[in-house]
Order: sequence, then C-alpha cells, then structure tokens
Amino acid sequence: MSDLRYLHGYPESVLASVRALLDRGEATRYIERRYPEPHEVRSDGALYDYVQTLKARHLRTAPPLSKVGFDERLQQVHQALGTHTAVSRVQGRQLKAKREIRIARLFVEAPAAFLRMIVVHELAHLREREHDKAFYALCCHMEPDYHQLEFDTRLWLSARELERASAR
Repeated sequence: MSDLRYLHGYPESVLASVRALLDRGEATRYIERRYPEPHEVRSDGALYDYVQTLKARHLRTAPPLSKVGFDERLQQVHQALGTHTAVSRVQGRQLKAKREIRIARLFVEAPAAFLRMIVVHELAHLREREHDKAFYALCCHMEPDYHQLEFDTRLWLSARELERASAR
C-alpha cells in the first residue's frame, strides 16, 4: 500500500513500519488487541449526551452546543472525520451563534478510545480554532494519550480502507 493518506507527515521510518504491518494483514488485529472496548454510542442523541459529558468535565465555560450528531457524508464530502461549525445570525439587536459538532458515522464502529479522541479534537475547536500548540495542549489536557490515539486511529482508518479495497 503506497498511499497512506491518513498518515501524511509522519517520518518515513514510521511509515515503513505501518506499511509492513498492513502488508502482513496484522493492523486490524493490533488495533483490536490494543483497544478491545467498544462504545455504546449509536445514535445522535447518545452522541450529544457523550459530548456534553466531556464538555462539562473539561470545558465548562465554552459556548454551548446546539447540535451534535453523526454524519454519513462527512468523510466523503469534506475529507474530514469531524467538523465543528459556528453560524452567527442577527436576531433583533443580538448576535446569536449556533455551534455544531458532526462526527463521521464510521466512528459508530470504532473503538471507544477513537470516538473519545475525535470528540476531544472537535471540542478543543470550541476554544482554539487553529491546529497550533495551544490546540494540541488542550487536546492533551482532555485526553492525555491524545497523540497515540490519533496515530492509532489513522492506522485503523488505513487498515479499514485497505480491507475494503481488497473486498472489491
């Protein structure tokens, strides 16, 4: 597998190890052994409650969320695994902002740790817009293993993509 689109930016030594793991067909088993716990979040309502729980624990003073949900088209249309949006509208003399978080539906099948990682990532955008040092510091504050989880999520996505291509 030459195109590891989820792993761009990693050192070649890491990519070589990932390619070897994928070529041997061991990536999925590695992920299943490392992250055996599934999650119970299957609906938009359950996802909203899950996100609100994390937000209340780590970002109490962040702006409220008006909508949280899984999005079937997210990965194909936006090339993203999650999005956060803020839409501002003028209502009389007030400016109202509605904030939404959408998570790619494929995370319904993901291990619990991967769902947590993507939710933490999107919640961090409530405070930090850019992917800079402050953003990643906030992610690590909410999830200490954030960087490892992000890498393993990318590995899981690569293995999933390879398996689907092989099935065709």
